[in-house]
Amino acid sequence: MSEASHEPSSSLWKDAGHRLIRNRAAMISVVALFLIIAACIILPAIPGLIQDPDLQNLPNKNFGPSAGHWFGTDHLGRDILSRVLSGGRISIAVGLITTLVSVTIGVCWGALSGYAGGKTDAFMMRVVDILYALPFLIVVILLGKTLEPLTAQLTKLVVGWFTAPGSPSSAINKTTAWVEPITTLVPLFIAIGALSWLTVSRIVRAQVQSIAKQEFVEAARSLGLGHFRILFRHILPNTLGPIIVYTTLTIPGVMLLEATLSFLGLGVKPPYSSWGILIDEGANRMLSNPWLLFFPTLFFATTLFSLNFLGDGLRDALDPKSAKD
Repeated sequence: MSEASHEPSSSLWKDAGHRLIRNRAAMISVVALFLIIAACIILPAIPGLIQDPDLQNLPNKNFGPSAGHWFGTDHLGRDILSRVLSGGRISIAVGLITTLVSVTIGVCWGALSGYAGGKTDAFMMRVVDILYALPFLIVVILLGKTLEPLTAQLTKLVVGWFTAPGSPSSAINKTTAWVEPITTLVPLFIAIGALSWLTVSRIVRAQVQSIAKQEFVEAARSLGLGHFRILFRHILPNTLGPIIVYTTLTIPGVMLLEATLSFLGLGVKPPYSSWGILIDEGANRMLSNPWLLFFPTLFFATTLFSLNFLGDGLRDALDPKSAKD
């Protein structure tokens, strides 16, 4: 009796993980993103370590980088390090949440359109064409302004969830202090996310139409599997490469759009800041105080390049053509 050979079990995700780990640029990007996100989230939460980003100290205005202010101070004496970290939390939140909204809508719309075909596909794509014809920035501004009055009501609702009835005003004010920066961004999340899914819907539609003609899909149909299972279990996983690449490219694009809206007074509202606002403020004082522009730009550019390299690494790792036979 011959001894059967046993090979270690393998899967697309396991092989993809091995290929991703071997990609040096992607791993460096993962480390860079982890350090930036951890610094923006953890350091401001440690009492006494980082100064209040909104604390004004006019005698210390326009100071360059020093032991007391590692990134210097601005024209109001505010610490730039604390403002960069605080602004990073908002920029990253806007980029991730808004991209998640847009990608979710676009993937579902494009997948259903490409799989259904026929008149359904034609109708759904005409809707996309109509939305493409609209001036994107103007529609985002109008939608954001329409939803803005609901922010105060949403803040009260969320604060009510996290505070017990009859709580003292100090507890309510403390809860409002961390809830309000999030709820004020909800109109921005919805306005951008609801209209930036058009490109990904076309990408997913084309991928689904191509994959739906392959043999393994026909085999799944012959086994009597339902349309929902075929689409979301067998077809969509093979479209992850383009979706992930598009996602990593969308996040910095959304951050730039947020900066544009904030410059117009329609995005992040003072006293809160984002990297886009800090870069705009630094550009206005670039010659006299170059550190105001350098440090926010350094964090933003590092995040942008890291997302791009990570997206390329994930694309190569998840490419079914490079999977083990």
